[in-house]
Amino acid sequence: MKRIVTYPKWLWRSCIGFLVCLLGLNLVFPPPLKEALNVSPVVLDREDSWLTGFSVDDGVWRVKADLDKIDPRFIERLIAIEDERFWNHSGVDVPAVFRAANSWYNAGKPTSGASTITMQLVRQIEPRERTVKSKALESFRALQYELFLSKEEILELYLTHISYGGNIEGIHAATFAYFGKTPEELTDGEIALLIAIPQAPEARRPDLWPNVARRGRDKILVKLSEKGLLTVIQTAEAKALPVNVKRNPLPETAWLSAYAIALDNQSVRSTMDLKLQREVEAVAANVLEELPTDVGIAVTVVENESMAVRAHMGSGGLERKNGWIDMTRRYRSPGSTLKPFIYGLAMDDGLVSAGSWIEDAPARFGSYRPENFNRRYYGDVRISEALQHSLNVPAVTVLDGVGGHRLESSLKNAGMDVIRLRGNSEEAGLALALGGAGVQLNDLAVVYTALANDGQARPLRWLEADPMSKPVRLLSEDTVEEITQIMQQSPTPEGQVPAWLSSDFPTLAYKTGTSYGFRDAWAAGYSDKWTIVVWVGRPDGAPRDGQTGRIAAAPVLFDLFAALPRSEQFQSYKQVNDAPLGLTRFKGKTENGPQILFPPEGAELLASNFGQSARGFTLSARSSSEVHFYVDGHRVVKEGDRSIWRPNNPGFYEIRAVDDNGQVAKVRVSVLALSQIGDPRF
Repeated sequence: MKRIVTYPKWLWRSCIGFLVCLLGLNLVFPPPLKEALNVSPVVLDREDSWLTGFSVDDGVWRVKADLDKIDPRFIERLIAIEDERFWNHSGVDVPAVFRAANSWYNAGKPTSGASTITMQLVRQIEPRERTVKSKALESFRALQYELFLSKEEILELYLTHISYGGNIEGIHAATFAYFGKTPEELTDGEIALLIAIPQAPEARRPDLWPNVARRGRDKILVKLSEKGLLTVIQTAEAKALPVNVKRNPLPETAWLSAYAIALDNQSVRSTMDLKLQREVEAVAANVLEELPTDVGIAVTVVENESMAVRAHMGSGGLERKNGWIDMTRRYRSPGSTLKPFIYGLAMDDGLVSAGSWIEDAPARFGSYRPENFNRRYYGDVRISEALQHSLNVPAVTVLDGVGGHRLESSLKNAGMDVIRLRGNSEEAGLALALGGAGVQLNDLAVVYTALANDGQARPLRWLEADPMSKPVRLLSEDTVEEITQIMQQSPTPEGQVPAWLSSDFPTLAYKTGTSYGFRDAWAAGYSDKWTIVVWVGRPDGAPRDGQTGRIAAAPVLFDLFAALPRSEQFQSYKQVNDAPLGLTRFKGKTENGPQILFPPEGAELLASNFGQSARGFTLSARSSSEVHFYVDGHRVVKEGDRSIWRPNNPGFYEIRAVDDNGQVAKVRVSVLALSQIGDPRF
């Protein structure tokens, strides 16, 4: 017959009372798990290599531990030294407590500890003075942690918060600081040192007290050998190695980029590629060495197919003036970089083709009078030539036909935020052609990547977890092919070999831009696989006289493409064909009233002689009806079909053009004599 074991009622009541009290205390005095999860945000590259981490509020580097990314031998040996019964106790190791109490009683002072890993974790999160009362509170907290968390979670929290001296906490930050690597693969000596340092974090810091750290490491090695976890030979070999005395700086690659995408208390995997990022930074560093410290470079490199940002530089570096400003997210004038989209929309609308002829001559659009950058005019040019050589007047003429609002809305629909600089008038819309707006570099990368992706625009991807967004059609596929062929044949920067002469350089379509006053130098280009946008300038917006996009930014763009992996599909160049019938010439909108083509407003005209015997100047204007010219109120008599003005004296003159409808256009010019060229007044 089986004997039934019974227990006294007082024991049952005591156990139940203890559980009720424990649950009640958990509700009234819950464990500070939120504080325990306060860790450094870390941004990783696409393959989990560390780009940048950020300290928590108190300046401590505390990186979340991941047991799957820690050498399992370290875990085994840590538990063997610090808490042999970790996997079995409930937060308090009762046999260890009795052993410590007995040794204290016999020796008259504490000679061994009884703190478990869980109790040490409590002490890290809620530091207190080392008293009997503190031990009791730590024991209670340890029981709470064991109630709320699994053993693996407790161990990860312990390896996140354990101090390694100074402002270093946790195994991941410690291995970076002292060994310059992750904790996935450690040597026997490194494991022993990482176990020894937390026992006396400040006294055993290897960067400050290498000899003390070495003695602590060697003691741990001996204990591991005694426990059978190291052989005699392994112990001797580990002891023979020196202790590293230099603390490595924690990784801060792409600091500005990481700051923009970091998430609180999390490690996030970005789309960036650490190797490519270093290549981009090396190219930029070579350029920056030759530039003043107040000049910066910003770069965004996008993989076309995935829209993933693989490399990114927000500035020239934190050591440069205003280097903390992320210029890829600041609004700057884009110069001429929007011209491909003006011509692209005109092609989609059936207004022009690459072979259409257009007049490059002084023109006026209301009160807006654009000029070419060099103030030269080339007469009849093809659309392809106007884009390749970035002529201003043809671009504004075509935009006048497309509509400034149409361009702006198309770009915004594709993902580019456009801020007008001159109000909301139609003339302000036309100024978009020449950089009269504010855009962000990253948005410019979006629309240029659309040219590389058959005219379809998507947002940039910064995190590997981000899904691909639904594409938005910016331009038709046929138009994109035509625009790409034009830009592939743009003149290369000085010192650069054209792609068709190089066997290993990608076929590159690109465009430069320079904002008013030389404040921003741009270069944006794309190949089959990559799109890159480069900005060079002063973050404070100060001008840099003569530094155009072609001079300052295009060489950087070409050097960056040369540094990219070689996996391009090389394209052959196509000759620009004549325009289809009906698109032979683009004349723009019919203007109300005449437009004076020559001389332009503010021109200085040089005369070799004066009076009726002088050679004179031929006045010209565009108008839908016949035009008559007046100079200072006196009519200019036509000679044949030309209006030739022969000024009597040097000085300032007002020229008016009047059409048959009585509509008037006027300009003011000055006339100089040859003898006045050396006069200091001129």
